[in-house]
Amino acid sequence: MSDLPPRRALRALAFLGVALLLCAPPFYLDVFWLRIGLFAMAAATGAVGLGLLTGTAGQLSLGHSFFLAIGAYGYTWLGGEEPGAGLPTVLALVAAVLLAGLAGGLFSPVAGRVRGVYLGVATLALVFLGHHILVSAEPVTGGFNGLSVPPLSVGSFTFDASGPELVVLGVPFGAEERLWYLSLALFAFTWFTARGLLLSRAGRALKALRDSETAAAVMGVPVARYRAGAFVLSSMYAGLAGALLALAFRRVVPDYFGLALSVDYLAMIVIGGLGSVAGATAGAVFVTALPLLMTRYADQLPLVTAPGSAGGTLGPTEASRYLYGAAVVLVLIFAPDGLGGLLHRLRARFRMRRRPAAAPTSAATAVRAKEHTP
Repeated sequence: MSDLPPRRALRALAFLGVALLLCAPPFYLDVFWLRIGLFAMAAATGAVGLGLLTGTAGQLSLGHSFFLAIGAYGYTWLGGEEPGAGLPTVLALVAAVLLAGLAGGLFSPVAGRVRGVYLGVATLALVFLGHHILVSAEPVTGGFNGLSVPPLSVGSFTFDASGPELVVLGVPFGAEERLWYLSLALFAFTWFTARGLLLSRAGRALKALRDSETAAAVMGVPVARYRAGAFVLSSMYAGLAGALLALAFRRVVPDYFGLALSVDYLAMIVIGGLGSVAGATAGAVFVTALPLLMTRYADQLPLVTAPGSAGGTLGPTEASRYLYGAAVVLVLIFAPDGLGGLLHRLRARFRMRRRPAAAPTSAATAVRAKEHTP
């Protein structure tokens, strides 16, 4: 009998270790690194949703930033006082996610009947339509200047530094430290619901739909309904990501939710691996953290200058876009299934090396003995 613990026990220990590791940063890292983590967790939430739509269901979408904007502005307006509906912020968060899902549901008849590049062009129109609405509906959205984001409150506890002072193990918890655990909890919810969907009957139906519509229809999969459902679910994940981004930024402006943001999310899932929750998370961390790190260390990097420098030099934002554009090309050439697939292959190779060599069968032993018999 093997002395190694069962695989489930190993997975439980690994999960506990990762959970403890993710809970530790607020006690050791400064605000800059915590903000990178907040943006990365929000982006990973949206990338998981886009990964389900594009990687699992095979539906191309260029309008992800539109649903991010609905989540961000929906939470800000519903939870704000003037302008706003003045709802409790927890209720405003839930309503913003549902509002993004409703918008996805209104577009789902198109998503259910159109696919490929045609759906991409159709969703691209949502980006320009959304930007026009955000700029024009100034009484609701604040126009070009945007809106201040109300902090999330649960009872008397607020997820910013305006509430009562909070000290945990000698560490004062400000807005970033409090938002860290909120974002971590919501991202964990995203992770487990998405993983559960991929392993369920609906997930297998979406994969069959991606591989062959005709074969999926023959097996009894309602093609239009599953396409529309995947679009609605992806929109809800995007709405949650938008609300988390609003809480992290503390102000929402229309120019942030443009076409470039949709392209960023496509880069996340391509780099991480289509159809992989872990891959989408890794891609989101890479694409989100890279420009922030390059901005901080611009003075120490060759060919990159600090933001605001004159002379047509290469800024950190542009340099980071070139780098992860190059990363997309390299992934497509050398690892078409992304970082997630690469990690899966490395793990499988490691298991093969650890597996003991199979003992020779009795038939093989008899043949060898006969060969050596004079």
